Amino acid sequence: MKIGLASDHGGFELKEIIKKFLQEKGLELVDYGTSNGGESVDYPDYAKEAVLGILNKEVDRAIIMCGSGIGISISANKFPGIRAALCWDSYTAKMSRLHNDANILAMGGRIIGPELAKEIVETWLSYDFEGGRHQRRIDKIDSLAKEYWNNIK
Repeated sequence: MKIGLASDHGGFELKEIIKKFLQEKGLELVDYGTSNGGESVDYPDYAKEAVLGILNKEVDRAIIMCGSGIGISISANKFPGIRAALCWDSYTAKMSRLHNDANILAMGGRIIGPELAKEIVETWLSYDFEGGRHQRRIDKIDSLAKEYWNNIK
């Protein structure tokens, strides 16, 4: 599995911790930035990079971070086919995979501590989508998004 990573300045420190954690597990990574540490940058730019990584099939899944995880997840979810789940514990990570087929995990770098973040990532990577009755809902999400974006002139 190939994982994309992206963050703004608020999620940078946590991104670097998760990057090392995943490298130690032998996973292939693509770091979409930021790489400038604490210098202020705009989270929508980095959400877009991770999203394009998934949509262009450069990565299988992505993990994105900003200060709270809220802004970067909202940005990512503007794209049809993207299901970014803001998770704050192992249960939400598990359910985001089982029921929602989340292809992006979002976390708050100023909210989630390193050990909890590693646990969330480990859980999120360990589960596959259950499909079944949940597939209908995923299809509906994508259909509604495509319908809306196709009607914008």
